[in-house]
Amino acid sequence: MVTTRIPLIAGNWKMNLDHLQAIATVQKLAWTLRDKGHPFSEVEVAVFPPFTDLRSVQTLVGADSLDVRYGGQDLSEHDGGAYTGEISGQFLAKLDCHYVIVGHSERREYHHEDDGVVARKTAAALKHGVTPVVCVGETAADLEEHGASAVPVGQLKAVLDAVDAASDIVVAYEPVWAIGSGQAATPEQAQQVCQALRATLAEAWGDEAAARTRILYGGSVKSSNIAGFMAQKDVDGALVGGASLDPEEFAAIARFRNHVGTV
Repeated sequence: MVTTRIPLIAGNWKMNLDHLQAIATVQKLAWTLRDKGHPFSEVEVAVFPPFTDLRSVQTLVGADSLDVRYGGQDLSEHDGGAYTGEISGQFLAKLDCHYVIVGHSERREYHHEDDGVVARKTAAALKHGVTPVVCVGETAADLEEHGASAVPVGQLKAVLDAVDAASDIVVAYEPVWAIGSGQAATPEQAQQVCQALRATLAEAWGDEAAARTRILYGGSVKSSNIAGFMAQKDVDGALVGGASLDPEEFAAIARFRNHVGTV
């Protein structure tokens, strides 16, 4: 089966940049990509600002017709009601968010979100027409105890069992031991796990769904190592953390094809 998956380079800003800084960052990112002749039809670029920035980013992207997509960093499993501090998927949809991150390792660790919560949030995103970027990954302890792919595969299975096989999702493999450490997994390690995740998709949803679903790698990604990851058969993009706060560096990551000779 031959399927073309457009690479996605996604920048998770986490709790950084206020709405004024967000405007400046997105403007500079878009201008840098355009100035360098970025092939927007071949590589998709998306940013994930804090909730307080989203309206400003929406206005900027719409007014200037920027070739940058954006999304939320999280959402509630509930549509509305007495859930102080929660953000409904319908709110994100009204802001024209294309994506939302679900199950990020920091949400799992600091907010104690288990596989059931992540599955329900995934379903909530799909209900409102927002594409979930479902994060899976293992800690150093998980890696030592269970091996390279057991924990991410289990986390993905919980989501796939809860939503329809026709659903449009993105999967992001983020080895927790690599996030923010400056020490990324090797391209071969990323491929091993992403291959197992695609096999899990095929087993649960069928070969067609597995072939169309994009799988990203996330964990200390930068312009100097992106080409190695993108050279792997089952890696379709990157979920970038700290490096996405620098528009020039993030643009360089998105232009990963320029670094192919450095692999």
